[in-house]
Amino acid sequence: MTGFSSFPGGLGASGSADNLAPVQATGPGEEVFNETAMAQIRSAFPILSRSVRGGAPLIYLDTAATSQRVIAGLLAQRDFAFSHNAAVHRGTHALAEEATDMYERARQAVGQFFGAGSEEVVFSAGTTASVNLLAWSLERSDRLGPGDRIVVTQAEHHSNLVPWQQLALATGAELAWLPVRADGRLDLTDLPTVITDQTKVVAFAHASNVSGAVTHVPALVAAAQAVGAWTVLDAAQTAPHQPLDFAGLGVDFAVVSSHKMYGPTGIGALLGRAERLAELPPGPTGGSMVEIVTMTETTFMPPPARFEPGTPPITQAVGWAAALEWLNGVGLDRVAAHEAGLTEQLLTGAMAIPGVRVLGPTDLANRLGVVSLAIEGVHPHDAGQYIDSTGVAVRVGHHCAQPIHRALGVSASTRASLGVYNTRTEVDQFLGALAQVRPYFGAA
Repeated sequence: MTGFSSFPGGLGASGSADNLAPVQATGPGEEVFNETAMAQIRSAFPILSRSVRGGAPLIYLDTAATSQRVIAGLLAQRDFAFSHNAAVHRGTHALAEEATDMYERARQAVGQFFGAGSEEVVFSAGTTASVNLLAWSLERSDRLGPGDRIVVTQAEHHSNLVPWQQLALATGAELAWLPVRADGRLDLTDLPTVITDQTKVVAFAHASNVSGAVTHVPALVAAAQAVGAWTVLDAAQTAPHQPLDFAGLGVDFAVVSSHKMYGPTGIGALLGRAERLAELPPGPTGGSMVEIVTMTETTFMPPPARFEPGTPPITQAVGWAAALEWLNGVGLDRVAAHEAGLTEQLLTGAMAIPGVRVLGPTDLANRLGVVSLAIEGVHPHDAGQYIDSTGVAVRVGHHCAQPIHRALGVSASTRASLGVYNTRTEVDQFLGALAQVRPYFGAA
């Protein structure tokens, strides 16, 4: 049967990235990937060869919204659709057996990538769907009620805020939150008074999609465990940029998305400790997740099948597994080091431009390459359009995170976010365009 990496592509006939040896950097400015390795990485993303406005080469700095797709994942999806397509878990013919095997091997690959067991991986439509699945399941459980508390943070993406707001309304629980400081990091000063004995759930982002600040997970996990609360980690932003060990982090649940990890859209996962998943009733219901059904009652399968009603995202799971295999070949430690160098360049350059303010930490400590900017006298949409005219794709708006923008004194921002395929030349081109924004609009 075809394996996840046996496809031709940008990194050689096997699709493997194992040949990307890092340069042994010994001082400032030295690179993690040499020129040849960087060219190989970029060749694995076909879209990077296209041009955009006025024939300018595409420079993609919007990976925090959605990453570009690696060819290994694209070809894995095509191979599945052309040669193995069938429903899973419900047939004895050859195609059904092949499809089921590939789908469950994809589950195993996702679990291994994140340090979780296969039984701890629930496939969903993405991070948002995973949070909602957990919230719906908790609503049907007896864990939350009046007098209980759900804790979130002011730095959350709406996908890890709105479902908890709705759960609080549905159950009568109280919603409380940890604020952010002026530098975009969480303020843990009042942690003991926010996470109280009444707290049942603590949900927080591993890293802000606005400030780029990485959360100190051990402090929140310890506070939650001290009162018996369950922890939910939104790892959508960190998963493609640094190693993530689900078991080692000590959280009860984590949510991730393929489309931020160089894989397909339409699939993500809820990672849940096996004993926690076993305690929960299903969220949405239907076929495939049942044991016995009569006209009056139903019994449900154990996790993870209990939480996967209907036809799952089979093709997407296969593509995601292939993308993760490629990313493993590159090495997340090397990815993190490469992006740290680019982030330092981006921060230093942006802070040197008059009238540009970084909304987040200005140092590299516990920080991702997600850099949101306030440009004095220029609306983010105008800034984004000007920057786009030079061939550079950035994000503008509130990035589905209005509360943290308000906390930082703005309603929206212009955001550049990095991926494994970005280069120092691209960062320089963005900084050159950024420096011209205020003069272009007469604000300098």
